[in-house]
Amino acid sequence: VQLVESGGGLVQPGGSLRLSCAASGFSFSNYAMSWYRQAPGKEHELVAAIGSAGGSTNYADSVKGRFTISRDNAKNTVFLQMNSLEPEDTAVYYCNARYGLGIYWGQGTQVTVSS
Repeated sequence: VQLVESGGGLVQPGGSLRLSCAASGFSFSNYAMSWYRQAPGKEHELVAAIGSAGGSTNYADSVKGRFTISRDNAKNTVFLQMNSLEPEDTAVYYCNARYGLGIYWGQGTQVTVSS
């Protein structure tokens, strides 16, 4: 089982990034997918989640209207489009897959928002 995040980096406030998480080794289309983040000194935070078929999504209040989660079950990939980025969005972003008792995590990708 692998979840490999990509797309992180350094961006100025107000900028955009698109994170990707490529999955392999399990039945991706059965799994709900989420993005979490953890900033230094802060707790792990759920950022966005999407149902297995992509029809339902939910977001942390802090990112509503700025971030969009989506998935492509044909490509076993989940995305997080992040717009209007703020310094408070700086964190390591992790991809998460969940189905029943099965939970998988990626290794994380760093997002830094700074001028």
